[in-house]
Amino acid sequence: MILKIDGKIDSNNAQAFEEKLLGALKEDKDIDPVLDAEDLLYISSAGLRVLMKARKALGRPFSVINLSPEVYEIFETTGFTDILDVSKKPREITLEGCEIIGKGFYGTVYRIDEDTIVKMYNSPDAISMIKNEKKMAKMAFVKGIPTAISFDIVSSNGCYGSVFELLKSKSFNDMIVDEPDRVDEIVRMYTGFMKEVHQTVMDPGTLPYARDRFIYYLDTIVELLDADTADKCRKLIEAVPDDLHVVHGDIQMKNVMMSDNEPVLIDMDTLSIGQPIFDLQGLYVTYMAFEEDEEDNSIKFLGIETQTCAHIWDLIIRDYYGITDEEKLKVITDKIRLLAYIRFLHIININQDRDSELGQIRIKHGSEHLRELVGRIDDLMIP
Repeated sequence: MILKIDGKIDSNNAQAFEEKLLGALKEDKDIDPVLDAEDLLYISSAGLRVLMKARKALGRPFSVINLSPEVYEIFETTGFTDILDVSKKPREITLEGCEIIGKGFYGTVYRIDEDTIVKMYNSPDAISMIKNEKKMAKMAFVKGIPTAISFDIVSSNGCYGSVFELLKSKSFNDMIVDEPDRVDEIVRMYTGFMKEVHQTVMDPGTLPYARDRFIYYLDTIVELLDADTADKCRKLIEAVPDDLHVVHGDIQMKNVMMSDNEPVLIDMDTLSIGQPIFDLQGLYVTYMAFEEDEEDNSIKFLGIETQTCAHIWDLIIRDYYGITDEEKLKVITDKIRLLAYIRFLHIININQDRDSELGQIRIKHGSEHLRELVGRIDDLMIP
């Protein structure tokens, strides 16, 4: 919920401001409000007291964004930067001529210069998403996971983004595009790094469970499944035990950069904890599921041929588990595929192309895969 505040807030209009703000909070206490103060010229102690009342009513800090340097100084001097999540107006940048190095559901990553990239969000909740990603990245970094931490928030053409320093960086995806003859070597390096990430243990209560995220995904697609398939999927997911190991959430090779000869994770906003299968499903979605009904998908979004994607997936699954037995690999792959198609259907179902011919075909085939898979899977545990 974004509320715009503008002009001057002092004793003359503080009462009206209080009624507007507290009224908005009463409508939905579960949503964190964001006060957009881009056009706020001044706020007196009377206005600050209203913010304190709102803080007490909500029971937790909320964000005040886009403050001018002059108004930010008022918040800082009075100690409100310690009470609320307060930030100055982001500096404006131009992305004209910048190379696009990645594109995802929530935004696009640009290279500003040799050492700097920016992730621009296309969501109205961009500021809160940026702050959440920074928080997640710091937690991972403290635990020893190499990750890029944003050092600035910027704006461009009405969108907000976070800036990262990644010296002489290139994604593992682009390494394969540029050096296809090294695909096996690059994938093994990538898989080894992923396994290191998955060995990291987080403190209890610091991150959500990936399992719970997948129950949410399932809830969004139950209308696409028959009742028996949905029920079996739910029981399989709910039976996965708690686990404190890190799950990135979208660890495909566009989100792993090689920076100064060291792999570095980016896009940390989906960080959670759980079994590695909750990450491996995303790789099946990226390299296999999207290709199923649109053969040129990998070229459009990854710059990689369909057969190379299949080879990448095969290398990852064999190298990750160190298994050559084909029957065991099939059992493992089926378990990964079940979670993959739940997430894949979730992505398709919330996408604007859901009702297109391709979207409907993907929904049909994804639902059929799940119906088939639940008939032969007893649990989602992988030794």
